[in-house]
Order: sequence, then structure tokens, then C-alpha cells
Amino acid sequence: MAVDYTVIVVYLAGMLAMGWWGMRRAKSKSEFLVAGRRLGPAMYSGTMAAIVLGGASTIGGVGLGYKYGLSGAWMVFTIGLGILALSVFFSARIARLKVYTVSEMLDLRYGGRAGVISGLVMWAYTLMLAVTSTIAYATIFDVLFDLNRTVAIILGGTIVVAYSTLGGMWSITLTDMVQFVVKTIGVLLLLLPIAVVKAGGFSEMKAKLPTSYFDPLGIGGETIFTYVLIYTFGMLIGQDIWQRVFTARSDTTAKWGGTVAGTYCLVYAIAGAVIGTAAKVLYPNLGSADDAFATIVKADLPVGVRGLVLAAALAAVMSTSSGALIACATVANNDIWSRLRGAVRRDGEEHDEVKGNRVFILIMGVGVICTAIALNNVVEALTVAYNLLVGGLLVPILGGLLWKRGTAHGALASVIVGGAAVIGLMATFGILANEPVYYGLLSSLAAYVIVSLATKPTDAAVLAAWRERLAGRTSELASEPAPAHQ
Repeated sequence: MAVDYTVIVVYLAGMLAMGWWGMRRAKSKSEFLVAGRRLGPAMYSGTMAAIVLGGASTIGGVGLGYKYGLSGAWMVFTIGLGILALSVFFSARIARLKVYTVSEMLDLRYGGRAGVISGLVMWAYTLMLAVTSTIAYATIFDVLFDLNRTVAIILGGTIVVAYSTLGGMWSITLTDMVQFVVKTIGVLLLLLPIAVVKAGGFSEMKAKLPTSYFDPLGIGGETIFTYVLIYTFGMLIGQDIWQRVFTARSDTTAKWGGTVAGTYCLVYAIAGAVIGTAAKVLYPNLGSADDAFATIVKADLPVGVRGLVLAAALAAVMSTSSGALIACATVANNDIWSRLRGAVRRDGEEHDEVKGNRVFILIMGVGVICTAIALNNVVEALTVAYNLLVGGLLVPILGGLLWKRGTAHGALASVIVGGAAVIGLMATFGILANEPVYYGLLSSLAAYVIVSLATKPTDAAVLAAWRERLAGRTSELASEPAPAHQ
């Protein structure tokens, strides 16, 4: 394993080095939080693909392939569909807004009244996303170094917190590009063909497995529909995803670079399902489907290649973890803390925004690591996060982009009613049930439409300023929403 260990150690050292390099570039709030809005198509595509394809997409995607066959690709496939929809229909407008958070977009559209509440919902989502990504380190470092769960989480989490705190989005962008390349080589170019060959090729796989393993809809129509609701729509509105859109240097880059990233996700989804199906042929009696990835890597890959593929798994987890961490810290600082202190801070008081955001990443990072150590049920935590995100924020965000009659009162009612419905239904039907997101989303939509139609239309001046921002005709500094409006 010495060669494999060397590959991993070099990779981890490289992540820290890029964090240090990124620190030298992050001299302003824009540089630190959105990489100066300067990413071109190649870097934008790579980093967008890296953040959405995390541990759940890699280890979990292979596990679903092990359990269901080719239809196990649907979870990651719906993530790719979400990125494609975001890129084609919304990303150009989002990029032109020149904001830092989803809540700032809501403030601009509705007149500055939705920020703190929507910020709290988005903060809870990004926190849980960062926590669940951090827990995945335990699986990978257990395979690598036989470390116990707590030590593995601290080791992986500390490295991510370190490079994210040092250079912000520049460090995360640089590390994500490396992680994208490592994942492409490790999973698509090495693990996929080796797994299929070891399993005897597709003809042997078909001969040894039930026909349901090769049914594209074998996982079930209701499950696919739920994946679309949670993941496809979740990709449209998540702060972690929008913050990457904000890094694009132009709306054209956001549209076409994101389209490439979404297409890559579709390929990655199919690859994970095929690898899992091959693992089912080779190891039909594993105790858990999620063990399929680690088992096939440990047992069937040659020295050196094994280290690279494990580095690919580590890259997948780190890219999602770092993206969720900076999103969580950005929301906590810009949408919650800055707004709450805005009422008492003296006008004109100067403060170091880079330093402040760096401190928030460090604080949130420590919180994420501690929560990951204490939390056991990862699936439930992530389900709660996505249910709240989709049930509480999907309607007011998409409504703001698509329906000019939507009002601030309607948006606020939508967030509160949808969020409360999701929480109540999870308590009634169970966290993993489908009903909370179904009925929570319907409740949110009903509240948004009814309250919007029952209240005064949004002020014409607010809508005019909003249209100017969507057209990209207003400067970033001149149009930042004021905390005093809360």
C-alpha cells in the first residue's frame, strides 16, 4: 500500500498548497466569495461538475448500481438534469444579478423583506450538506489507513477547512479543478473499464444478474419522481450551486459551461451504476450496498491505480464539502449576521469583509466537523435539508424569476407555510417518506399564489430595478441590498 499512500499524501498536500496560493489572490470580498466573477468556460465547467458530484454521487451512486443495476443511475442523473435546466433556462439571468447569495436575489426581487428567514432555511440546508459530506471522510480514510471514524472526520474536515479558510472561492476553485481531473481519470477512465472487464463484460453481467438490473426504470417510477423533485429542483435553487454560477465571467460562460457540466454529470451517473452492477457480479453478498465502491477498489485494482481511484473518491467528497462550507459561511455572514447587526452598527463603520468571511468559514467549519462527529444518520440529515430547501424556497425563487405578480408577502408566506408543512409532515409520515416534499411543495405554491394575488403588487420601482439587474445594466456596488430594509 506504500505507493497508494504516497499518491494520497501528495494529493492532500497539493490541496493545502493551492489553499495557500489562493490566499494570495483573495484580496476583496468578490475575489474571496465568487473568485472575482472571472472564471472562463473550462474552469467553470470543471468546478461546477466537481461540486455537484460528491461522495453521495460517487460512493452512493455505485451503491445504488449494486442494489438496483443500471436504474441506480437515476439519482445522479437527476442531479445532471438539474444542472442542465439551471444552465439553459436560468443561469444567464442569475449571473447578471451580481449578488452573493440566493437571499440577496429575493431581496432585490421582492423589495428587501425575505432575507433573514430565507437565509435561515438556506443556512440549514448548506450546513447539513457540508456535514453529510464531511462524514463521508470516515469511509474513505477507513479504507486507506484503518482510522477510526472520529479521527477520519477530523483529518479530512481539517484539510478542507484549512484551504477554504485561506483562499475562499479561489482556493476552492483551484482544488476543484484538480479534483475534477482526478475524478475523471480515477472513476471514468480507470475504475469503470477495469470493473467491467473483471466482471466478464456486459454479456457475462447479463447472464449472472436478474433482468431487472438492466431495466432503466427498475428502481421504480415513484422513486424517480422523488429524485426529480428533490435533486433536479434542488440544483435550481441551492446556495452552493448559485455561488458557482456567480463565479462565471459572463452569462454565456454560465450557460454553456454549465451545460457541459450537466452533460458530464449524466455520463458520471451511468458510469457509477455500471460499476455498481459489475460489483454485484463480483461480490454478490456484501453486507451493505454502500460497501461496493470500497470493496471493488481494494480487491480488484492494481497498486498505484488503487491510490488514484481512492484519491478520486476523496476528491469527490472534498469538492462538495468545500463548496457547501463556503456557501454555509456566506449565508451565515451575509444573510443572517450582517442583517441582524445592521440595525445596531454605526453608519459608515468600516470592517474587513475578507477577514470577516474568513472567520465565518473557520467557525462554520469547526461546527461542521463537530456536528459530523456527533451525527449518525446521514441519509435522514440530508433528506431533512433537501425537503426544507425544496419545500420552503423553490416556489418563491422560481416565482420571482418567472412571475411578475409575485409579492414579498406571498414569498414570505410561501417560505413559512412550505417549511412548516415539510416539518409537520416529516413528523407525521417519517423523515424518509415522500409525502413531506410532495405536499410541502404544493402548500408553498398555494400560499405564494393566494397571498400574492391578495396583496398589493410589488412596487413598480422595485420591479424596474430588478429588470435592470436582470439585464446586467446596474453595477454590483450600486445595487447591493441594504440590511436596513429588514
